[in-house]
Amino acid sequence: MPIATVNPANGETLKTFDELDAGQIEQRLAAAHAAFRGYRTTAFSERARLLVGAAELLDREQDEIARTMTIEMGKPLAAARAEAAKCAKAMRWYARNAEGLLADEHPAQAEVADSGASRARVHYRPLGVVLAVMPWNFPLWQVVRFAAPALMAGNVGLLKHASNVPQTALYLGDLFRRAGFPDAVFQTLLVSSRAVEGILRDPRVAAATLTGS
Repeated sequence: MPIATVNPANGETLKTFDELDAGQIEQRLAAAHAAFRGYRTTAFSERARLLVGAAELLDREQDEIARTMTIEMGKPLAAARAEAAKCAKAMRWYARNAEGLLADEHPAQAEVADSGASRARVHYRPLGVVLAVMPWNFPLWQVVRFAAPALMAGNVGLLKHASNVPQTALYLGDLFRRAGFPDAVFQTLLVSSRAVEGILRDPRVAAATLTGS
């Protein structure tokens, strides 16, 4: 399937995009891996500040990105605006709550005894580069529902979006960059489905999230 914006109302191809080649994919993987080494050490307060900044940009640009979604996949404009608003709300929620959700835990003594240990503590640590393969039907929300908690946890993201929503995909990568996230912490990969297996097998990719439609 070509990477293109095609008006679903009339089938008109409005814009096409070149796929990344193997060298370009390698550059982005290397950049993401390097970015993780620094980003994983940032304070929750700094991650929250950046994520709230992304939410504020999204609020200001709600009409613009809503029109893009409508043109690319046919969502009614009112529904597209509501999706953008929901995404901004989710970003703010994770900015407020992620630190508490990821705080170290001290299991009850009974649970510790069952494990055979004398004491225990649960730590939550970032994994690294997370590859997200996302669908077309909620092109903003499906990405943000992964990106907001993943970034707040100190991970970095690579987005392989559906091939019929490339402008929405590029907007998301640009949104996080303009909000101030360090370079390569969140990147959009314009690649076909054929390229996903090779990316997924790369040892620098620590985790994957997939939503099909």
